[in-house]
Amino acid sequence: MLASTDTPLRRKAILLFWLPLAATWLMMSLEGPYIAAIVARLPSAAHSLAAYGVATSLAWLIESPIMMLLSASAALVRDRASYLALRRFAFLLNGVVTLGMIVLALPGVFPFVGERLIGLPPEISRLAHAASGAMILWPAAIGYRRFYQGILVRHHLTNRVAYGTVIRLVTMSVTAAILAFTTDMPGAVLGATSMTVGVIFEASASRWMARHVVRDLMNDPHVADGTLLRLREIARFYYPLALTSILSMALGPLVTFGLGRSRAPIESLAVWPVVNSMLFMFRSGGVAFQEVAIALSGRRREHEHQVRETGVQLGLVFSIALAFVAFTPLDVVWFAHVAGLPPRLVEYAVWPVRVMAALPFLEYLLSIQRAQWILSHRTKMITAATAIETGGLALTLIVAIGVFDLVGALAGALAMVIGRIAANGFLYLRRGAAAA
Repeated sequence: MLASTDTPLRRKAILLFWLPLAATWLMMSLEGPYIAAIVARLPSAAHSLAAYGVATSLAWLIESPIMMLLSASAALVRDRASYLALRRFAFLLNGVVTLGMIVLALPGVFPFVGERLIGLPPEISRLAHAASGAMILWPAAIGYRRFYQGILVRHHLTNRVAYGTVIRLVTMSVTAAILAFTTDMPGAVLGATSMTVGVIFEASASRWMARHVVRDLMNDPHVADGTLLRLREIARFYYPLALTSILSMALGPLVTFGLGRSRAPIESLAVWPVVNSMLFMFRSGGVAFQEVAIALSGRRREHEHQVRETGVQLGLVFSIALAFVAFTPLDVVWFAHVAGLPPRLVEYAVWPVRVMAALPFLEYLLSIQRAQWILSHRTKMITAATAIETGGLALTLIVAIGVFDLVGALAGALAMVIGRIAANGFLYLRRGAAAA
């Protein structure tokens, strides 16, 4: 059950609840550098890295409507009726995103998206097309496991969420190793296939670990007050969250679109997934903090101050840590020796990370702000903030690339920071309404 008592909530309790979720996102953040490091050591590394980055960005965009299923499941699944209703809704969404991946992978569709819209060279477009085909089941598997992860989070079983991610990383690693040593599969396709296999195993494990909670829900005839039973009611609750996710996930392809039309496009596209993966290692705990703030603030939001204070402190710690790596020789050590970038690509990766050093703090802040609006049942404000972020990012890309002719990776970094500051600023100015 959610924290709702008048007992003071200590920082230690918040951290213990957050740690398994943060570990989950941190482990997921490692899969990007891990797969990119393998791809970087295979033939045609630059083209494969670029194609892998494009394919994953597009898959994230199509998968975006189901990203908030974890929050919705944690907030809504309280009894047998709500479990069955939200499960039907989740399965419907999973079918929609799977259809989207199938359409993207069609021979007449992907070349248009890759070459006409993004502006990819034909050889990179062909690799990205094959990688997208390997990821057809990836979005639905993520939606399935996030639904059951939300149930685990609601019942304070966050450690089981972390166990599922361990299974994901192990199966992904084994798959990547087998394919690398036994086939001549292109690096982009190898990476996409390994990620898909890993998340399918994680989804299955999440369902199995939630079996006892599901059994208790199914055996309880009580219907909680406010239970949403109809798909229309659930959709009305969920669509602002889904729209927020869609806009958030559009940021990746939007940056990719800009990189493809920038100065040094191939180099920028090649280093961008590596830069993004490194950055996400420091931001990942902030992504997890949204569920922490929702679950622990209390029914009457009596613990909101303690949760907010802890999140701000964590954000500062991780931004300082990223700055320490970015502005010391450790950045070259990471990109050259850990990520395996060729020397000519390392110089394209260093400055984007330095520009984005503040993003971990901004991520924690955004999670705290979003949780406040979710608890107020006014999720449309979250959508508005994300639209402002998307607009700020797009405008910055246009100016940085079209006016100042910056290298694509640096322009993308500036755009991400400015867009996020715009979203944080909007929600800060509206904070009084969230507390009402």
